[in-house]
Amino acid sequence: MMSVELKMMCVLLFAVFVSAEHLSMTDFDLEKMSGKWYIIGMATNAEWFVSHKANMKMGTAVLVPTEDGDLDLSYTNMNENGSCWRMNHLANRTETPGRFVFTSQRWGNDNDMRVVDARFDEYAFIHTIKTKGGVSDLLNALYGRNTTVTEDLVEKFKTFSLDTGILQENILILPPYEECPTA
Repeated sequence: MMSVELKMMCVLLFAVFVSAEHLSMTDFDLEKMSGKWYIIGMATNAEWFVSHKANMKMGTAVLVPTEDGDLDLSYTNMNENGSCWRMNHLANRTETPGRFVFTSQRWGNDNDMRVVDARFDEYAFIHTIKTKGGVSDLLNALYGRNTTVTEDLVEKFKTFSLDTGILQENILILPPYEECPTA
């Protein structure tokens, strides 16, 4: 017989996956999504985030569409010691506009990434379900074309994150920091 806690966890996971199916941007434009973005906000209840969020700083993402409609993702963050942390992925398109999937070789997780809201010259909300070893975590990110966004947009991101089950204390607007030089 299943314990109450296990049943509640199953219901919660089911709700997360059902709600994720409805998150899509009907007017997604791959070409307009391309280019450099600043990672202004992050929100997740994942343990890795909770234990490292105090030291996190703003980084950059460069998104480049491929001829096949996939998306090359390049992330960089400047470390406090002046070195650069870099990570790259090839996100494969799906039949849903704005939805991509990829496996992170670095972290060993499967990622279901969706652009759920965007004004392509200003901001984008990215909603990713990360799964490893049968455990899934949600990660919401606020991307901006500049290092700052309006307070209204920050509040919209916070509301979106709360609506997807992220705890208030796990929603972070990242402080600006030096950029890594282009590689």
